[in-house]
Amino acid sequence: MKILPKIDIHVHAIPEPFLRAPNGHTYPTPQELRVMYDRCGIEKGVELPDGIYSFGAQDICSPREARNLVRDYPETLGWWFTGVPPTMGHNTPSTDLSVYLKQYKALGARGVGEISENRYFDDPYMLNLFRHCEACDMPVIFHIGNLGGDYGIVDEAGLPRFEKVLAMFPRLRFLGHSQKFWAEISADETADRNGYPKGKVTAGRLVELFRKYPNLCGDLSAGSGYNALARDPEFAYAFLEEFQDRLFFGTDICSPTDIDSDMLKLSSFLDQAMLAGKISYTAYEKVSRGNALALLER
Repeated sequence: MKILPKIDIHVHAIPEPFLRAPNGHTYPTPQELRVMYDRCGIEKGVELPDGIYSFGAQDICSPREARNLVRDYPETLGWWFTGVPPTMGHNTPSTDLSVYLKQYKALGARGVGEISENRYFDDPYMLNLFRHCEACDMPVIFHIGNLGGDYGIVDEAGLPRFEKVLAMFPRLRFLGHSQKFWAEISADETADRNGYPKGKVTAGRLVELFRKYPNLCGDLSAGSGYNALARDPEFAYAFLEEFQDRLFFGTDICSPTDIDSDMLKLSSFLDQAMLAGKISYTAYEKVSRGNALALLER
């Protein structure tokens, strides 16, 4: 059983440093990203443009730049998603967003995301965006946040609004991401939704939603995705097996300083789980790269 190079479903790169965050950080260039990928066994990634939503990102990568990065650095960035603000066009919840989505798709975009608009999941603007993403067969990657002073689509504990959306758009694949998404893997009501809960997992709301809605997928990127598995490895192995067709390896690299972040430990976690016989090679292959290739090479 050989260790497989991973496909990263979620990464942020820029052509060159432009604006820096107050801590001095900036997104990585493709050259910096290549060094990080080689260190942790990643073949190539999916570029997600940033700065599309007005949540104070330190820099901006437009859809045009995302497309150009994939064109210019195909050995590191193999695909790109696009951003489509729900206020695009006429700034109404009845705008025909398919007009834009079809053009992006024709230009090579494989999906929409990372959606970080700070509105409720069932806000009319969000429902319109999801409606057109479904109509155009454009899967979405989303971040969940708090209302105000934060970024990400908003929902309460238990994700009731998100479940409403899952039921409304059964043909749209939702790739969930962020602390507030992965905290729901456990039924621990005292868990910090804004952080990285620790301890044993008792199957929670997220497991229920995965079992009920086949259009729900998991983006395992960032510290949140890694923590959801690493906090209780035995539960994680069963989770990876049960939902092996709908889980995606990812990193969410946002800075060259992420080289020492927990988000880069997921590759080794999957390798060790497979080598130790904790997960099947089939599940390992799908989560590491197979699911991503099936989604991206349609």
